[in-house]
Amino acid sequence: MSATPTAAPTSNAAPATGAERVQQHRRYLMCRPEHFTVSYSINPWMEPSRPTDTALAVRQWQALHDTYVSLGHEIELIDPLEGLPDMVYTANGGFVIDGIAYGPKFRFRERAAEAPAFIDWFAANGFEVAEPVEVNEGEGDFLLVGDTILAGTGFRSTGDSHREVGEVFSREVVSLTLTDPRFYHLDTAISVLDPVEGPGGVDKANIAYLPTAFDERSQAILRERYPDAIRVSDADGAVFGLNSASDGKNVIISPRAVGFEAQLRERGYTPVMVDLSELLLGGGGIKCCTLELRGGAR
Repeated sequence: MSATPTAAPTSNAAPATGAERVQQHRRYLMCRPEHFTVSYSINPWMEPSRPTDTALAVRQWQALHDTYVSLGHEIELIDPLEGLPDMVYTANGGFVIDGIAYGPKFRFRERAAEAPAFIDWFAANGFEVAEPVEVNEGEGDFLLVGDTILAGTGFRSTGDSHREVGEVFSREVVSLTLTDPRFYHLDTAISVLDPVEGPGGVDKANIAYLPTAFDERSQAILRERYPDAIRVSDADGAVFGLNSASDGKNVIISPRAVGFEAQLRERGYTPVMVDLSELLLGGGGIKCCTLELRGGAR
């Protein structure tokens, strides 16, 4: 089966223009980038020779935080730890469903010390913790779409973690293989547009994705399972347009993802632009800085 062309954005069908979208209240875990810098390289975006501006990173992060609050969402904070500059990317700190937090086990030693910090936070805040055996980087590579977990592999989380996450949550896991090192986590190549499927939400949760980030088998799976998905252009993928967060109505995206913005409006979503250009120097964007907390004590 041939790969789907992605030279130009296409909405590939479906819901009527201006379809009514329902906003869902969300709860997120974030970490202020007080120690943000790029002092090592573990992905193609990180160049230690390029100067970083920690104060600018904090201001941009604060704009994202304040955007969530202004939209009515609940924000929890984990304390940043000196020497762990990537801790701002909280999406990698775990995967949470129904009050159960599956902890991370980072591939690279530079981030290894983040794992106990996140696991301790979950335990202290009323979550049931499932400690990992397998290498995984949390919601960076695990995305919940309806009742199904889409699981990425190829660069960070291993295939064995896909089995493990399925056992932890007793849910179907669909493995997808990433092939472009720029898109080293699943959340850089897929955006979940509908966080609630079923009562109170949509009939079938939809996604947006970048076909060229995946191998042919994975592209075929995505075409079959999500025929109405938004397929973004390579240009929008390359500016981390898909590294976004959606409450079912408002989709927080990079202002540089202009094609994706138009596609979202066509489908009835409301794009909200937040610039995290400084944090992109570390290889992270909006979703990377946002870990969804589903269930658990409040």
